[in-house]
Amino acid sequence: MSLFMSFLVVGVIVMTAVVAVIGQRRAPTEEDDSDPDYHTLRSDYQSGMGGGSVRTWKVPKDPQEYARLFVPKDKS
Repeated sequence: MSLFMSFLVVGVIVMTAVVAVIGQRRAPTEEDDSDPDYHTLRSDYQSGMGGGSVRTWKVPKDPQEYARLFVPKDKS
C-alpha cells in the first residue's frame, strides 16, 4: 500500500470517529420532557442525496383528549 493510500485510509477513519463523537454529544432536536402532557412523534424520511423530510407531531397522552382530535368541530 502506498503512503498516500495509508494517509487516505487514516484520514477517513479519523473523520468517521469525529462525526460519531459529535453526534453522540449533540443535544437531541426535541426534548422529551418539554411538555409532560404530550407525546412527541417524529417521522424522519431520507431519500438519497439530500432528499427527504422530518416531521414532528405532538399527541396528547390523555386518551379522551386524543379521541376529541378525531371528532369534527361542529359535533362538539
